[in-house]
Amino acid sequence: MIEDFYCEEVLSGRTAVEKVIETENVLAYHHTRPFWPVHIVAIPKKHISSLLTLEPADNDLLIELMDVVKKVASQVTAEHGACRVVTNLGKYQDSKHLHFHIAHGEPLHNNE
Repeated sequence: MIEDFYCEEVLSGRTAVEKVIETENVLAYHHTRPFWPVHIVAIPKKHISSLLTLEPADNDLLIELMDVVKKVASQVTAEHGACRVVTNLGKYQDSKHLHFHIAHGEPLHNNE
């Protein structure tokens, strides 16, 4: 398994994605393997392993990332009436790159 799908595949351009919002430092795009009917991922373009490894020097980037998450969540909520915003840590975090899922709907498949 790839340790950091976002750096190795998405940000490198090896895997094409459908962009939702892109800023200088943040990318939000439709998940390549959605778990929910609406499933958007927001990532910093700089490698940061997880929410727990953020440094004080990353504060401006975190604010920019949260602004993008908020905009995407607002769009999804306006269109569908609700959404969830999730980040995973530890063994729940498959790709070791800080990312937030903005999603709506019931799971498309069972992860068991």
